[in-house]
Formats: sequence, structure tokens, C-alpha cells
Amino acid sequence: MAYYIIAHASKFVKPGAVRIASDQQNTLLNVAFKNTDGSKVLIVLNTNTTAQTFNIKFNSKQTATMLAGGAVATYKW
Repeated sequence: MAYYIIAHASKFVKPGAVRIASDQQNTLLNVAFKNTDGSKVLIVLNTNTTAQTFNIKFNSKQTATMLAGGAVATYKW
């Protein structure tokens, strides 16, 4: 599984990117990066066996999304 997560991340997190703030949830492991072009990338892993709904907040904007159990998702803006 780790191999797939690294491959997944390397497609969106570019060389020179820096880790920016993210928070730890019990079953939603996540990390956020800012690429050198200014784009942001959030990678979320749902370690639960059931789907989880969560919010993504950045500055004054927020969106709700759902991630299936055991899934990894990447959000880029």
C-alpha cells in the first residue's frame, strides 16, 4: 500500500514543495503541500472500513466531501 501512496503523491506533489498545515483526525490521515507554482495539494487516507465525510477548509472557503473506507484521495487547487 505504501508504494501506491508514494506513487500517487509524486504525481501531484512536485520537487521543491513544502508541507503546510494539516490536522490529524482519528481515521483520516492527511498531509498538505504547497508546490513551487503556488498550487496546493491535500492527500487524505481513510483508514476506516466505512466511508467518512469531512470538510476541507482553506482561507475562507470550505467544501464537504466523502471518502470510501480504505481509499486515498488527492485534492489540488
